[in-house]
Amino acid sequence: MQKMSAMHRKLIQNLAETLCKQVRHFDKTETECLIRLFNGLLGEQAERRAAHGLDRVRFRNILHNTFGMTDDMMMDSVFRAFDKDNDTYISVKEWVEGLSVFLRGTLDEKIKFCFDVYNLHGDGYISREEMLQMLKDSLIRQPTEEDPDEGIKDIVEIALKKMDYDHDGKVSYSDYEKTVKDENLLLEAFGNCLPDAKSILAFEQYAFQEPHGH
Repeated sequence: MQKMSAMHRKLIQNLAETLCKQVRHFDKTETECLIRLFNGLLGEQAERRAAHGLDRVRFRNILHNTFGMTDDMMMDSVFRAFDKDNDTYISVKEWVEGLSVFLRGTLDEKIKFCFDVYNLHGDGYISREEMLQMLKDSLIRQPTEEDPDEGIKDIVEIALKKMDYDHDGKVSYSDYEKTVKDENLLLEAFGNCLPDAKSILAFEQYAFQEPHGH
């Protein structure tokens, strides 16, 4: 049993060495911790699913319980942004690479990540319809409002006026990038898809603690 454990540790170390060369923001020790955490989460899934990676339900639980996300559409979209190969599972590589940006990304990396999240249809643009869809859930409605969607439509028009530099009725990546670089607060204009500082700290303290049973 001891030999298996040592072999397992060696495999994790080798994988961490490979992965930490591919991500900018984690060192080898941190990468090892994230791989161990990933393996622990896989252990909580049915064996058939675990063979592929983290499934949508498990990943959404992490977003909700650890990072306080509550919007269903946004959680599904964050899942898709992590799931680069679109196989409906998060692999260990996608887990480490995704968390690198999610937790410690530069502004440029976060702009790319948020745009991918907001680009619901994957066509390279954030359309008026996508904005309406995302903002509907995030705004508090007053019961007295006759047509609450009207207020949201007004906000969408304001957003388009601000972001749509080439006036084609939708927001391209370069439109979004230019807007956010001018005004950083607009990074999460269409809904919270990044963790706050408190959640990041709590996750990192938990994930990067010394492994037990060494």
